[in-house]
Amino acid sequence: MKSNEHVSVLLKEAIEGLNIKEDGIYVDATLGRAGHSSVILKRLKKGKLYCFDQDKEAIEYSKTKLASISDNFEIIYSNFKNIKEELEKRGIKEVDGILFDLGVSSPQFDEDYRGFSYRYDAPLDMRMDERNTLTAKKIVNEYSLNELTRIFKEYGEEKYSYSVAKTICKRREEKEIESTLELVEIIKSSLPKKELFKDKHPAKRIFQALRIEVNNELEVLKIALNDSLKLLKKDGRIVVITFHSLEDRITKNIFKEVSFIKGDRKNDYLLPSEIKKAGYEVVNKKVITPSENEIETNRRSKSAKLRILKKL
Repeated sequence: MKSNEHVSVLLKEAIEGLNIKEDGIYVDATLGRAGHSSVILKRLKKGKLYCFDQDKEAIEYSKTKLASISDNFEIIYSNFKNIKEELEKRGIKEVDGILFDLGVSSPQFDEDYRGFSYRYDAPLDMRMDERNTLTAKKIVNEYSLNELTRIFKEYGEEKYSYSVAKTICKRREEKEIESTLELVEIIKSSLPKKELFKDKHPAKRIFQALRIEVNNELEVLKIALNDSLKLLKKDGRIVVITFHSLEDRITKNIFKEVSFIKGDRKNDYLLPSEIKKAGYEVVNKKVITPSENEIETNRRSKSAKLRILKKL
């Protein structure tokens, strides 16, 4: 089942956060189905938009969508960890704004053959970039008990990580674990009965952990955010939308690190020119979350958090 339907989360807030100039240079690090990119492009008269994605289907769809608006864009088929390198190849050393809308897009969740969803039966894949050789199937069948326990605990924050990992290791001795629903059944059999009746799907955390490991999402995010800081012009902004606590923690910590000077208190013995100042400023002191109305119309937006950083 293929789908291109995707509702962009925190669209208005993200666009406002970028503070778009009509002649500016902007980067959508997570193009997807061009929800945010379409709005950015409409606001550019003389500026240019660079979009990153590693999903060929998303790129093909979005290319047509953006071309119907203007030709002031370029799509780069690459992981956003290469943001600095790819832009420098194009002679771009400074930009006015960068947007990260993290996580998996609705079409990727809904396309049963991609293996992201615990609701459809599909091969265990979960690769955002199909050039990647590591799949969820390889992890589930080849990682050790300790490695599985670690990624389920760290990336999925799963309370029963060891129990699930142990059951996986036992089952794969009988036969290779190949499909998403096979894995769902294994996860369910590893949990106490009370966990099966909670609102959240019992496989959600394990699937999240596998997806993060397959795509090396957290390390890639750290690299991309740190490189993005170096790309910003004065008054340029980075807008990040996260969907789980691990991504948000990384974003919050990096933003805090560059916008706060340790020991930055009033010093009567220093001239104003001698006092060290931070190079960046967190624009929204309180994290931005979706309105009740947005959550009602798009349940997937519920866990979203938006943070904005500005270069001084």
